[in-house]
Amino acid sequence: MISTLVWGTGNVGRAAIRAVAAHPELELTGVLVHNPAKVGRDAGALAGLDTELGIAATDDIEAALARPRAVVYAASGDIRPDDALADIERALRTGAVVVTPALYALYDHRSAPAELRDRVTAAATEGGGTLFVSGIDPGWGNDVLPLLMSGLGSTVDVLRCQEIFDYTTYDQPDSVRYLVGMGQPMDYQPPMLAPTIPTMVWGGQIRLIARGLGVALTDIREVVERRALEETVETELMGKFDAGTQGAVRFEVQGIVDGSPRIVIEHVTRIHASCAPDWPQPHSGAGAHRVIIEGRPRIEITVQATDEDGNHSAGGNATAVGRLVNALPWLATAEPGLYDALDVPLPFGTLGAQPFGSQ
Repeated sequence: MISTLVWGTGNVGRAAIRAVAAHPELELTGVLVHNPAKVGRDAGALAGLDTELGIAATDDIEAALARPRAVVYAASGDIRPDDALADIERALRTGAVVVTPALYALYDHRSAPAELRDRVTAAATEGGGTLFVSGIDPGWGNDVLPLLMSGLGSTVDVLRCQEIFDYTTYDQPDSVRYLVGMGQPMDYQPPMLAPTIPTMVWGGQIRLIARGLGVALTDIREVVERRALEETVETELMGKFDAGTQGAVRFEVQGIVDGSPRIVIEHVTRIHASCAPDWPQPHSGAGAHRVIIEGRPRIEITVQATDEDGNHSAGGNATAVGRLVNALPWLATAEPGLYDALDVPLPFGTLGAQPFGSQ
């Protein structure tokens, strides 16, 4: 059994606790929290389980890192990237196997800024740890799934990955309102949509797909569209969003091959389903992940996941976390260093009470 710490208990951390607890090769031995109100609470309660797991949450980082062989770093890196990097370096220096969605630039570590890559590599080498970073949007939808599908036809003209999501039931007000700009005046510049930022976040996945396809990129471009709410809407968890403020965003990060966008990661997000109804929609529910291969034949696959009483956001988080958590046994046998989605095999699950096992 691999002793495993879950660091953070937000949207990602809740799913991580459940995944680790269910995995037959992992043992949940610690949960780290930042909120003082969560200290001492049982991990099962924090994860929304109907049973206790016998692990009390702590905010003592040094003590929590003294034991685990593996760390699921589930704390956000969106608004605290430097702190997240320092935390992950600290875990790597203990010799831990670390998985996280928090460091966007390391989705494809080969193309990451040299300073960042060198820092993380030094920490892994010093402690003997390994690191795998995969996106929460989810990463598998922008790497292994499209690459698998690309091998099912005879020609590929354009490979498109879509995330389509309605934030109505999402519980992440700082990210939704200020990073993405929902509910802000239309002249507000959302940090996530500022020039070069989409490429910083998703460019690594474009490069990863290009490497998997064996093609050379000549450029990466960004296209951003925004729409205003026509009417004021009230959301379940984040309150009111006024008419005239931003209600929907559609952007593409385009990998250019031979002068044309051939590898595209597209996000279509709304604060309410009534905004921008002409943009791509999920077939049902609040969200979907879709991969479209334009070629011969044309192939389209839509994935919809639900968790936590039918919540699509929670379902997407759970599948992204499953990819990370299921990688831990393989990473525990790997040489110290950085790994990406093309390095880490996707294990099969197991039937029965423990569905997150590897074979």
